[in-house]
Amino acid sequence: MESPIVKKSRLLIYAHYYHPDVASTGQILKELAEGMLQTFDITVICVVPSYTGVIDKDYKRKMFYKENINGVQVIRIRVPEFTKKNKLSRIRNIIAYFYGALIATFKAGPMDFVYSISQPPILGGLLGVWGKWMKRAQYIYNIQDFNPEQTLAVGYSQNKPVLKAMMGFDKFSCSRADKVIVVGRDMVDTLKDRFKGRKVPNHVFINNWIDEKEIYPLPSDHEKVAAFKQKYGLDNKFVFMYSGNLGLYYDLENLMPVIARFKARDNVAFVFVGEGSIRDRMVQYKNEHGLDNVIFIPYQDKSDLVYSLNAGDVHWCINAKGIKGVSVPSKLYGIMAAGKPILGVLEPGSEARLIIEETTSGYVTEPGNYDQVEQIIERFLAERDSAIPSGMSERARAYLVNHLTKEVSIRKYTEEISILL
Repeated sequence: MESPIVKKSRLLIYAHYYHPDVASTGQILKELAEGMLQTFDITVICVVPSYTGVIDKDYKRKMFYKENINGVQVIRIRVPEFTKKNKLSRIRNIIAYFYGALIATFKAGPMDFVYSISQPPILGGLLGVWGKWMKRAQYIYNIQDFNPEQTLAVGYSQNKPVLKAMMGFDKFSCSRADKVIVVGRDMVDTLKDRFKGRKVPNHVFINNWIDEKEIYPLPSDHEKVAAFKQKYGLDNKFVFMYSGNLGLYYDLENLMPVIARFKARDNVAFVFVGEGSIRDRMVQYKNEHGLDNVIFIPYQDKSDLVYSLNAGDVHWCINAKGIKGVSVPSKLYGIMAAGKPILGVLEPGSEARLIIEETTSGYVTEPGNYDQVEQIIERFLAERDSAIPSGMSERARAYLVNHLTKEVSIRKYTEEISILL
């Protein structure tokens, strides 16, 4: 006798970016969606591939595109191209996604759950509220970054009426959510502070993750690791690597003068892998100060990330001052998966710093303490041939495998969403 077919619940995800875009949230949401397919029928509403600002001609012919990616139904929205150096073009792109997603909601069919993330800022939460109303569904709001708190922290805007309106809208999204999911212990405090401890939305903390089967430790003489190092002139160098977005939230520009103190050290390389809004200014500083041991490398394909991460001897994990409780640098998980010692420039009590301190997988100091950053670099160089770095590596990898894997976090998401019905 055949077992009865169990009807799955239907889940709509507003993703903004989604595979194959290289945005970290797009990659996380792909893994989350595919990991929950046994429990839910999933539809994703996102933009056409465009994280770099450039859009392939195949995605310029019509407004909406429907695809099936590994069992996930995807509705893509055409948006205008943009450049990250031009704020207005970026805003046009985001607004086009927002209004396109409002319309695409009608194309998605009935839903039991609606899930949105805090990207783009404010609008991501409002899309979730819209989906909840239109679908009469349970709404899960996943806050990857708190805004306007993040905007305030880096001084991106000082317009008080605008910031007040942003706070009002995002508190509204939180209050309408049936469950708020944050990605750091410090972010739980931020959520409570928003509501002054009264009528705090139903919430839970779940770490982000990385697939430990895709990113893992490799020896420095591994063929593809060695090829990466040779390609970018890293042979026989002790490599301090930063891999990720070169953006406003990481205080990278202010670290360049610290790095300049090591310009005469031919056996040391400071490598930045990625793109972002401040990359050009960092390159300009390198050129003006003759920093030959500073190297900029483009984003790596996801399939090659395991090799580029393993080419670093120590990895930076950095946030600007004021980011505690606002955001968690997802690059931490890749560093730990590759089993690399960490140079953390993070505020006390922040999620990433708590993990580094609990695992003793690196050395940490506070944003703005540039003399201490220099001392930590010197310490890593002094200990390079000791057993200390390998101990850090082993502890980082072991903690990730036990606590920060895709399987662990996706199981928590599935359970937390399912219990809402």
